[in-house]
Amino acid sequence: MSWNPEQYHKFKQERLAPFNDLFALINVRSGLSVLDIGCGTGELALALADKLPKSRVTGVDSSPEMLQKAAERCADRVSFELGSVETVSGTWDLLFSHAVLHWVEDHHALIPRLWTLLNPGGQLAVQIPANHRHPSHTCIIAAASEEPFRAALGGWVRHSPVLEIDQYAQLLHGCGTTEFTVLEKVYPTYLPNAAAIAEWTKGTTLVPYLERLPHELHEPFMQRYRELLINALPEGEIMFTFRRILFTAIKPAQG
Repeated sequence: MSWNPEQYHKFKQERLAPFNDLFALINVRSGLSVLDIGCGTGELALALADKLPKSRVTGVDSSPEMLQKAAERCADRVSFELGSVETVSGTWDLLFSHAVLHWVEDHHALIPRLWTLLNPGGQLAVQIPANHRHPSHTCIIAAASEEPFRAALGGWVRHSPVLEIDQYAQLLHGCGTTEFTVLEKVYPTYLPNAAAIAEWTKGTTLVPYLERLPHELHEPFMQRYRELLINALPEGEIMFTFRRILFTAIKPAQG
């Protein structure tokens, strides 16, 4: 997918809060090898380097557009590479993933595979958007199921692969650890009206839809999506509730 860094960062501050909550769950040590999967434009990779003494952070992202911005942030102990969640390799002391894994299918296979990339005593730290049951997402699928969008998309819609929190707990336990935390939190953002949610999702969830639609259907699709949001949510100023799952787990020192 082709990402627009400027559109994504319209809600930069709102997306920083879950990073701070996830970092609070990390076991801070000196001299860690850190992999930031889906590093985007690199701000969080730099933040990790600042907060983790004498640690080296490698940021990996599949978007050349995002990495072009990230390259401007290369610094001592921070580097960036083109790559994807599916192809990352090596072994690491901290495997960090912030708002990325919801784009990857089959979490039952994904989490155990990421676990194999951890050194003994290493930590997995993940934040996953889990707002797929909110109108911000369901209205996208509803719009995509109507004509002329359905025909233009060939019937394609995207359903989230995100699991429930107890399922992630079971997956982590199955990896052989008892040192884990799994939680879900709602992050509120106050917007002037329901239609304003479209500006948020235009930089994330809507990206694969707009890539598949011909350009002349972009604005009609957005307009229909805004109409569905207005019908689904209260009038006037709204509190946009965004659910996210956060979890960390430490790999036993001997396995």
